[in-house]
Amino acid sequence: MGTYIFKLPDLGEGIVESEIVTLYVKIGDIVTEDMPIIDMMTDKATVELPSPVAGKVVAIGGDEGEMVAVGGMLFTFEIDGEGTVQTEEKTDAPAQKSPKAEKAKTPPAPKEAPLKTAALAKTAPPLVQSAPKGKVMASPAIRKRAEDHNIDLSMVPPSGAAGRMTHQDLDDFIACGGRLSAGAKIPDGSVEQIPVKGIRRKIAEQMELSKRTIPHYSYIEEIDVTEVEALRLHMNNERTEGQVKLSILPFILKAVIKAIEKFPQVNAHYDRENSMILRHNAVHMGVATQTPNGLMVPVISHAEMHDIWGLAAEMIRVTTAGREGTAKRGELSGSTITVTSLGRIGGIVTTPVINVPEVAIIGVCKIAERPMVIKGNITIRKMMNLSSSFDHRVVDGYEAAQMIQCVKNYLEHPATLFI
Repeated sequence: MGTYIFKLPDLGEGIVESEIVTLYVKIGDIVTEDMPIIDMMTDKATVELPSPVAGKVVAIGGDEGEMVAVGGMLFTFEIDGEGTVQTEEKTDAPAQKSPKAEKAKTPPAPKEAPLKTAALAKTAPPLVQSAPKGKVMASPAIRKRAEDHNIDLSMVPPSGAAGRMTHQDLDDFIACGGRLSAGAKIPDGSVEQIPVKGIRRKIAEQMELSKRTIPHYSYIEEIDVTEVEALRLHMNNERTEGQVKLSILPFILKAVIKAIEKFPQVNAHYDRENSMILRHNAVHMGVATQTPNGLMVPVISHAEMHDIWGLAAEMIRVTTAGREGTAKRGELSGSTITVTSLGRIGGIVTTPVINVPEVAIIGVCKIAERPMVIKGNITIRKMMNLSSSFDHRVVDGYEAAQMIQCVKNYLEHPATLFI
């Protein structure tokens, strides 16, 4: 028998570590070669790694949510034949094994559950010690109040030391309606601990970095989308077989792309470490997308090369791949500007957070019919707000306003989108 150590491979240029998202095996499991055993995540892309050998899992390099450095041990397998450890430690006199060699052959001990329990015990709030079942520990004053309100004290959850009931406990019970119906569940005051890991941790880190390092400047403008909505409906009615159904978003993407031609400073990255603005010629449009794993930003590469139908098709393709977890790593990184929309939930105003290292994000709010004054007459128009944020280190407020006014002009005169 031999020992085979499976180390984390290089998952991409510049990646030095990766997070364990899902473990499909546990210590003691028998695996076959090429069997999926672990999901690793980096830069919001999840990579499924298969087992390089057939054998028995004897050690695992970390738990879900933990980071592993490239080259670090992921798994140790017990296999038939000669393993990697034996090959590395092979000598001319195998009978004279040094203590160091013996130690190298010993697989790392798996992390024990008691260590986790002990770690949680240091941070978890102290639990209230309950009184013996059937015995209520309460003062005469509390008992008298309970009797006056016809309340069974055994139904009131205590919060005092050693399970003693307090006046506040009785007040809270009365405030909740007094007598509880049979089978009603009383909150026990416990706290659920939910580890922040995987995509959720990446999102948290990105949002924290964005708000900590970027001076956000927000600009909100209302746009009359009556004409572009009429054009959208007409184009959908005239679309040919194979063409996707158009939403308002492809028109907004097209308007942003055309505005970037006049305001290229919004299509950039800010290199904070080197104090450098990296202005991009190509528009790699990020489309913020809610997925079961959290918010992702799939990317339409070279969005400037697509017509309105191509933008719609690419948007559907990359956002669907993001939701289904089938997006390639290159489709989840490299955006130069982002558009975010909550669709019909979009509200009136949002304050979108810039997707680091970009310098601008365009937020799309809901469309609503409102009475508007047009040439002195009141008429019903379809109105929508754009709530955008800009990195004030790179984009001045005046330039940001001009850029959004340019987008507004394209959308309110949609024929100009195709000129």
